[in-house]
Amino acid sequence: MIPDETLYLPLAELAAGIGARRLDPVELAEAYMDRLQRFGPDLGALVTLTRERALAEARQARDEIRAGRYRGPLHGMPYGAKDLMGAEGYPTSWGAQPYREQRLPDAAVVEKLKAAGAVLVAKLASVELAGGFGYEQANASFTGPGRTPWNRDYWSGGSSTGPGAAVAAALVPFALGSETWGSIFAPAALSGVTGLRPTYGRVSRRGAMALSWTMDKIGPMCRTADDCGMVLQAIAGLDPRDESTVDRTFRAAQDTRLPARPRIAVLKGNAEGSQPEVRRNFDASLEVLSGFAELVRDVELPDIPYNAAASIIIDAEAASIFEELVSSGRVQELTAPEDRTGGYAGQVVLAKDYLRAMRVRKPAGEALDRLFVEGRFDALVHPTWNTVAFPATGNFDDAYKDATWGGQPISGAANLVGLPGIAMPNGFGRENLPTSIALTGRAWTEGKLIAIGRELQRRTDWHRRIPPGY
Repeated sequence: MIPDETLYLPLAELAAGIGARRLDPVELAEAYMDRLQRFGPDLGALVTLTRERALAEARQARDEIRAGRYRGPLHGMPYGAKDLMGAEGYPTSWGAQPYREQRLPDAAVVEKLKAAGAVLVAKLASVELAGGFGYEQANASFTGPGRTPWNRDYWSGGSSTGPGAAVAAALVPFALGSETWGSIFAPAALSGVTGLRPTYGRVSRRGAMALSWTMDKIGPMCRTADDCGMVLQAIAGLDPRDESTVDRTFRAAQDTRLPARPRIAVLKGNAEGSQPEVRRNFDASLEVLSGFAELVRDVELPDIPYNAAASIIIDAEAASIFEELVSSGRVQELTAPEDRTGGYAGQVVLAKDYLRAMRVRKPAGEALDRLFVEGRFDALVHPTWNTVAFPATGNFDDAYKDATWGGQPISGAANLVGLPGIAMPNGFGRENLPTSIALTGRAWTEGKLIAIGRELQRRTDWHRRIPPGY
């Protein structure tokens, strides 16, 4: 029987055990599926256990490894996928009642992980329709509110609610999430895990639910920065059936070397509006970063209406994608009351406003790129989220009066132009809830972000903390 502490190990350590045949892929898959069944429903993290597929893939991995046909570090490694991504043989619900029984072929990322020998053990919960209809509460999925294992009375963060909670509680060693605007960063922050948002176009979205064709991104949620690099290597690259993808491979060993002394911009006022414990932990993280990086303080973002443009684009594109759901009236089957009406707003976005928002992207991207180039910055640093997790019941706006809720201003800018970022746990606040720090980089510089994150995590141990009771 595999002890629970083994299931919390980073991917590299698990991979070493699998490769050396100290860990059996079938026993490992069974161990994680046992935890998924025990804890997944209470955390609102589990949608479907893919037991038959998992055991078949695990047996195949075991046989191949025994025969000397080792595919690499993800061979025999269990994982979970946010239930926006198709998986042959199982429902892909998009977190929404109207789609509970739909079945889709494997998404591109699932195909790539299968090729790497990884073992799909679960479809994990998502906020319904990836939160695109404006939910304002944690209970916005037919699986109920996602709950952080650090304190089950609080939310695990959306829209990748299941991946965040499942990785935090070692129900899976890694998971795939998706982000249009904050949906990897929020659950990474509120569940206390490491989440990587790749550059737009780095990873294929084929076979995954679209919310915004020009902003959606799929990325790994893991225990460590290095884990994220390991998964990114497997899922990155050109997909001829996804026109957004670019022919850029990612090689973790070569691409994640730490610059001699990274130059990191601390955004001006980026801790304003944050809870005191978020600011305190952010300052402590800056002190650690200053031990190996040059920090340049009070750097300002170019003055561009990032958030307004991003909001219009998401509203318009989501309205087109889900037009039939709204026009048929089946939108009334959604769980959150505000989601039953939120889809109508996008139906009246004017073409001229959408085009204006799209035109903002090129100058916004050029301005942000100049910021990196002219400042010689390897990354921008900022708190990932202004607060600890919201209560799992009630309206988000009513949760905290000592902070402005939500992500940082850089979040809208980075997602509008498709910049990469990594979020990492950096301490705890009230009610034993985690806080988080994030790095945003220039396009295609995931390797630098992972390298800086690795060094930060080498000097701290927040990523090794285990939720009590799990």
